[in-house]
Amino acid sequence: MTNRNKQKVKKPGERTNVGKSVLSPLQSQQLGLCVQACARARVFGGGMFWKQGYWGSPSTSLAFVRACIAACTFSSGAECSAIQGLAFGMTSRLWPRYFLVVYVLTGTMATGEPAGCKIRITDRGLDMLKWETQKFVEEELSNISMPEMSGKEGNFQYTINDVKIKELNLTYANLSFLPEAGVMFDVQNSSITLSFHRRLLYWFLYDTGRIEASADGVRINTALGLGRDALGRLRINNVTCEAKIQKMKAKFTGTLGRVYDFLGRFLTTGMRFLLNKQICPALQHASLVHINSMLESIPVRTEVDSYIGIDYSLTDDPLVTSRSLDMNFRGMFFELRDENDTLVNYAAEPVIREYDRMVYLALSEFFFDSGLFSYYKAEIFQMNITNDNMSKDLEMLLRTTYFGTVMMLNPALMDSPVSLELAVNAPPKSTIKTSGATVAMTALVKVMLMPAGQAPVLLSSMTMETKFNAKVFIRGKRLAVQADLRRFKIYSNQSALESLALIPLQAPLKTMLQMSVVPLINNWTKRGVRIPLADGIDLVEDVVEYHNGFIVIGANLHFSKGLREMVAAAAK
Repeated sequence: MTNRNKQKVKKPGERTNVGKSVLSPLQSQQLGLCVQACARARVFGGGMFWKQGYWGSPSTSLAFVRACIAACTFSSGAECSAIQGLAFGMTSRLWPRYFLVVYVLTGTMATGEPAGCKIRITDRGLDMLKWETQKFVEEELSNISMPEMSGKEGNFQYTINDVKIKELNLTYANLSFLPEAGVMFDVQNSSITLSFHRRLLYWFLYDTGRIEASADGVRINTALGLGRDALGRLRINNVTCEAKIQKMKAKFTGTLGRVYDFLGRFLTTGMRFLLNKQICPALQHASLVHINSMLESIPVRTEVDSYIGIDYSLTDDPLVTSRSLDMNFRGMFFELRDENDTLVNYAAEPVIREYDRMVYLALSEFFFDSGLFSYYKAEIFQMNITNDNMSKDLEMLLRTTYFGTVMMLNPALMDSPVSLELAVNAPPKSTIKTSGATVAMTALVKVMLMPAGQAPVLLSSMTMETKFNAKVFIRGKRLAVQADLRRFKIYSNQSALESLALIPLQAPLKTMLQMSVVPLINNWTKRGVRIPLADGIDLVEDVVEYHNGFIVIGANLHFSKGLREMVAAAAK
């Protein structure tokens, strides 16, 4: 047997490639970035594979490639470049044995459901929310109820009850994003003033009265883990809380107040212990019950009007970074009569890159197309313009144009009312570019005579092609669109010669569209559709930016209600 064909026999207890890196120094440097990116994408716990040295074997190298491919969908910049470079190097070394598997995995990752709507709340928006959160926490802590405390220490007997928190001074309170988890509310160096009733018995001395106490050095750290429920609604999944009171002192009042001052340390120690135990349960209940009830009031799958509804369910868990909370919504309209017959989302996924404003809303072409498709299925893009609703000039022009046709059909119909029937014959299509948004619509137009007591008589059938400019804007918490006719064209479905004869009708029909059809469209689109925000929060100072394939709207937040009012309204 030649050296080339010899196989190394594994000795007992010997590890083959495990723990021995097969990466170059450059790949090792890239690997650090990949591990961070993969951890961000929650593919595996930060650095676990690296620490245990599993990069040597081909199978675990393939697992790394798979993880990095998954992470690349969540990363950008240097991290994504490092992932691509290292994944390419890995697949080259494992070629051809594993390349097909990597190709399949890449295709699988690319088939995830894209978002039709995205919302980003930035750290500026969180600063706005901080004041409402602080007031809410103060109100929750003010309602803390503490049990009666009684006991005996030697000849000293005591009973403490009727505890009331009189004042909270949250000197330093901060609300910040907790990357890959949620948000954190942190209170430092704050104080609480409270009072309670005492009954004291020491030997033969008995006294009652109020005790004024103050807790200083109050520290509360509460982390809220964000996720989504089975319906795709944003919710608080878990609450981690830590509360600590550094010191507490009491001042006695009453006839024998000074006599019992020496007992203050003993009593305040017990009170501090009880207060520490009450803070976190109060905040956990407020978050998991009250805040979640408010989040449940935000519509996820709801009716827009009597024809269509919208699905705002989250397609995946929220992505939290140090600067923002990003949420991907399905953003899909549906017809109420058949909610399962919807468009498939092949549109480009919207991308939000800005952080300057408090909140950003990004909408893809699919968001608008699904709405147009649903309205098309609901058959609202149909109308009949009769003599009464038609201008005299247009009526006279139609009678003149089709005079010969009427004479050949039946001269007795000459004085019959004229009617135009318009019906969109295909779902309208939106196009978003940096220059703006447009909607293309094709309709079938029929020119009819409506003789009394007889069936309608068809004079002509033509195709109308139109393109509308679509201006998107925010009103409160509703997204609205205003349409303006940009381009108009008609041609005959029967002959090119008849199309030439229709040229004189172009201008009056365009005027008719602007006066009749466009207001009908705007009647629906200007009503707007609600953005998934809680009642009491509106968007103001919006700025719309058009990109290729999607729209990004930046705005600031305005609270018309306090957080406590919003929670109370949701409870009702």
